[in-house]
Amino acid sequence: MTATPAWPPQSAPRLYVETALGEGVSVAVDGNAAHYLISVMRVKADEIVLLFDGASGEWAAKARDIRKRDLVLECVAQTRPLETTPDFWLCVAPIKKGRIDLIAEKACELGVARLQPVLTRRAVVDKLNLDRLRAHLVEAAEQCGRTALPELSEMMKLDALLRDWPNGRHLFFADETGGAPIAEALTAHKGPAAFLVGPEGGFDPAERDAIRAHPAAVPVSLGPRILRAETAAIAATAAWMTLNGDWAKE
Repeated sequence: MTATPAWPPQSAPRLYVETALGEGVSVAVDGNAAHYLISVMRVKADEIVLLFDGASGEWAAKARDIRKRDLVLECVAQTRPLETTPDFWLCVAPIKKGRIDLIAEKACELGVARLQPVLTRRAVVDKLNLDRLRAHLVEAAEQCGRTALPELSEMMKLDALLRDWPNGRHLFFADETGGAPIAEALTAHKGPAAFLVGPEGGFDPAERDAIRAHPAAVPVSLGPRILRAETAAIAATAAWMTLNGDWAKE
């Protein structure tokens, strides 16, 4: 007996769109996305493309009206509902372009709900291209199968972050002067959380004192070795997901 082909096909390309999706909705695609589907993936009429909009889950859409530079995708069935994202924020000081891009990509893959850039005194970068960062989040979401994009917030100063910190959310931070082992701290502090990572030069003494004085702050150690800022951000996120996030679910 011939096996029934998987539906939707596992090889179907996946695309983020800003159009609100639903059964029968048609999405016009042009520009780089159309080039990718038509020229790179060689999508043909009636073939399936998986779409998500960050709010309506994932939808299988049939390709039609394919031309050289554009095409239309028509939603035919929802393949997955909108995912439930772990309540975890990653707060990071701005670092060099390639490294902050890596943080954005891995934060999305690991399941972070919100990426919050935080300006600190020792940061060597004081501006970020949020459009570029969001593009990295979108590309990562397309590749890793997320149906909900991480929220990308405007950069804010550290003192403003601490002043406006919401009640009930733990603020773990990598403290070079010492703190509880990260596994011990995460096990002892469940619930909504965020991890704060400083720049290449770390937090200055006044910043560290201000963070430690905050009632939500939980200083942690990331081990005996000096980690780059991007390594610390990725490692801390993976640790939280393992103990408190969706990696811990059966």
